[in-house]
Amino acid sequence: MASLGHSIVDALQVIDAFIGPDLGARVADLEWKVKGCNGDGCRAKSEEAGVTGTLLTAAYSVKRAAGQIHVVIHVVGCLLLLPRIMELGEKIEYVSLGAGNTGKDFDLATDRRIAEFKFIHWRGGPETMRKKALFKDFYRLAEEPTDRRKELYVLGTSHALRFLRSSSALESVMSRNVALLEDFREKFGNKFSMVADYYAAREHVVNLIDASPLVPELVRAVSVEVAEEEQAEL
Repeated sequence: MASLGHSIVDALQVIDAFIGPDLGARVADLEWKVKGCNGDGCRAKSEEAGVTGTLLTAAYSVKRAAGQIHVVIHVVGCLLLLPRIMELGEKIEYVSLGAGNTGKDFDLATDRRIAEFKFIHWRGGPETMRKKALFKDFYRLAEEPTDRRKELYVLGTSHALRFLRSSSALESVMSRNVALLEDFREKFGNKFSMVADYYAAREHVVNLIDASPLVPELVRAVSVEVAEEEQAEL
């Protein structure tokens, strides 16, 4: 068995050699070849086709890397965006480039602003988790006690604004974040019942900004991803 290098490129080369020009055809061919085989025959036919432990290791390596691609997008998107929004003399206090709980309050804090970055493509469907994450970021920015500017960057504002101006129930939007809901109710009680109610009271506090013109690379990447998803559905 050939050894697999540590590079993701090595893993991709192994997988590409197995897939060939058409994975569906490769799978169908394997199904036909092993039909009627006993155990030894199945092993022989599989090995002839390149089915090895090395191939399985390569597939897991690529899957693991692909699972982190959203982090790569966030890191690269942030670092491309920052120089394009920073003002003359403005200084970064911290950035949060990783995913999950990083111990930092926001994605960006400077001596002039705090900001969150949402580099996601809105498809126009229910997108419940995305909406909940957007509201959480908007709320945290809006309620942060600071004189600095508050900015929320998204890829296109139309879907985000449609949600923020919607009649979605706040209880539902915050239902899976107990701490956020408790904090909200402690501050406002039952003053607001819908997302639109709260947004109307705070829209002047947080500047919702379309990052698309600032980082066109992200838009092009998303366009390619969407085209591939739509093609796969045909």
